[in-house]
Amino acid sequence: MPDDLFPLSDLGAIGTLADRLPAADAAAAAAARARQASLTKPPGSLGRLEEIAEFMAAWRATPRPEITSAQAMVFAGNHGVCAQGVNPYPQAVTKQMVANFEAGGAAINQLCRVSGADLCVIALDLDRPTADFTQCPAMTNAECLAAFNRGAKAVDRRADVLIVGEMGIGNSTIAAALCAALFGGAVTDWVGPGTGSDADGMARKIGAIEKGLKRHGGLDAMATLAALGGREQAALCGAIIAARAARVPVILDGFICTAAAAVLHATDRRLLDHCLAGHASSEPGHRRLLAVLGKRPVLEFDMRLGEGSGAALALGIVRGALACHNGMATFGEAGVATA
Repeated sequence: MPDDLFPLSDLGAIGTLADRLPAADAAAAAAARARQASLTKPPGSLGRLEEIAEFMAAWRATPRPEITSAQAMVFAGNHGVCAQGVNPYPQAVTKQMVANFEAGGAAINQLCRVSGADLCVIALDLDRPTADFTQCPAMTNAECLAAFNRGAKAVDRRADVLIVGEMGIGNSTIAAALCAALFGGAVTDWVGPGTGSDADGMARKIGAIEKGLKRHGGLDAMATLAALGGREQAALCGAIIAARAARVPVILDGFICTAAAAVLHATDRRLLDHCLAGHASSEPGHRRLLAVLGKRPVLEFDMRLGEGSGAALALGIVRGALACHNGMATFGEAGVATA
C-alpha cells in the first residue's frame, strides 16, 4: 500500500488518487486467460467463472490467485434525515442490529461462516446521528473525512478479498439521494421501500430527498457525499480505496453499498475497477445504478437485506471460480488429446 496515502488529509485529494493507485496487472490477467484455455474443458464453458478468475488474477497480480484470507466489514451509522419520517423503524434498531452482528445472530454471520470470511462490524458514532440534510449538510467535510479514514484504517492489507456491507436505519433514503444527485433522473427512479415503507412513507422519502437536492445542488461528488451521505457511506469509500491501494479486490453488496461506492465512480470511474457487484438487489434503484456503473452482478437472488449478505454469498462463487482455475488439470497434464 502506498504509505503516504492514509490517513487522507483532504476530501478533494480523492479525485487525484486513480493515477497513484495500483492498476490491473495485464500480464497476470493474460497468463490466467492462457491457463483457462489449457484446462480440460471446452473454451469458455465455465462462463463467468473464467472471467472472475481472470479478474482476481489481474488484481492480485498473480496468474493463480488464491483466497486464504477473506475480510468482511459491515459499517453502521445513523442519519438525521430520519426526523422526516422516512423509515418505519426507530434509529435504536441500528445499535440493536450491531449487537446482533456481534453476537453472531444475523444473516451476514451465517453467510460469512459458510463462505469463509472473517467479519468485523464498525459502528460509527451511533449515538450522534448525522444532521438532517433537508436543513443543512449531513456532515462537515471534517466529519466525512474522519469516517473515510476510519474505513480505510479498518482494511486488512493481508486479505485476498474484501466484502463490504452496511447497516443504518434511514440509509436507503441516503442511497437514493446520492444516486439522484450524482446521476440525475427523477427521484422516484431511485426510491424504493427499503425496510418496508408504505405509500405514505415512500412519499416522505421522496419529499425529503427533493428538499435535500434543492438545498445541496451543484456540488462535486465528494462534497455531495458530505452533504447528503452518512458516516457508513464515507467509511465504505475509505475501505474501497484502501483495498485498492493494497491490491485487494472488493465485492460490493446491494443498493446502499453500491450507492456509496458510486461516489467514487462519479469522482473518477477508474476507482471502482477492482470491484465486483456481488448481486442485484430487488431494491428498485439498484439495477439502474449497476447499469450506470457498467457492472454485471454475480448473483440475482432478489435479496434486499443489506449488511453484506449478497456479497458474502457471491464470495462462494468467487471461491468456486478460483478452485476450478487452480485445481483443474490442463489437457497436457491429463493426457487428453486436443486434436
